[in-house]
Amino acid sequence: MRVKPQDIFAKAYGKYAIAAFNVFGAEQVCGVFAGASEVDVPVIVQITPAARKYLSPGFLQGMIAAAEELYPAATIAVHLDHGNTEHCLSAIDSGFYDSVMIDASHESFERNCALTKEIVDRAHSRGIAVEAELGVLGGVEDVGDAAQRSGRYTDPDQAEEFVRTTGCDSLAVAVGTSHGAYKFKGGTALNFSVLRRIQRALPGFPLVLHGASNVPGEEIERINAAGGILKTDSRGLSAAELRSAVQCGVSKINIATDMRLLWTRVCREFFRDTPDQFDPVIPGKKYMEGLRMLVRQKCEALVVDRS
Repeated sequence: MRVKPQDIFAKAYGKYAIAAFNVFGAEQVCGVFAGASEVDVPVIVQITPAARKYLSPGFLQGMIAAAEELYPAATIAVHLDHGNTEHCLSAIDSGFYDSVMIDASHESFERNCALTKEIVDRAHSRGIAVEAELGVLGGVEDVGDAAQRSGRYTDPDQAEEFVRTTGCDSLAVAVGTSHGAYKFKGGTALNFSVLRRIQRALPGFPLVLHGASNVPGEEIERINAAGGILKTDSRGLSAAELRSAVQCGVSKINIATDMRLLWTRVCREFFRDTPDQFDPVIPGKKYMEGLRMLVRQKCEALVVDRS
């Protein structure tokens, strides 16, 4: 069943966050839907521009439509993640998406506002929600000193002006997270001081955390034991940190790296342990089952208040 992000954010605010999973292929679509059908909260199925380029938008939409029929108990919204103006307009015109993200965070504040407002006007005319971004998230191995990192944080005062000016429905904020497997070293990853200031500036408004995977150490160890060479001195966000973020207004949490780590571990262990095998169906089934469990665990871990 499809739901509108605006409606699920209003219901979730302060109680739980909606887990949003990036999908690139059939195994991920099936695994996410299988897990979503076993939980009592909605999930968001996300498509990135890279995924649209990899398989084509129509191919991905066809798989998701088929999964909706196969898993009728799953409550989902379909979202375009990190789109530019062209991506967003294409997704809006397709009529398939429930929400789109316009990412103009690399632009000046004024230009970000203008580009976001353009997409908001077009999307809202079609009943589609818009997520925007303010501040700069780190990349896969983006590093820097404390001053450099703090300069990238979302400015709480600008956040209020940005939302008022653009009319966006949710806001991705930069408070210390980063994309990729190499995230945090030492201490607490999130800057809760900045996050709370943003919440005070935007009371009741849904905030979004990108780069919020857990990056479990045991997965890294198993991948490396099966021939991988991933770094072992980084971590992602714990369930406790994410639940604290929910209490600070975070209503949507993006998950991609953990899904990729699971795929890497399943495939590496399969070919290490059964080098005589070459059937992609066998590791594919293992991955879908592992992803079903991961989706369920993520959704359950993001609940703060079940009332």
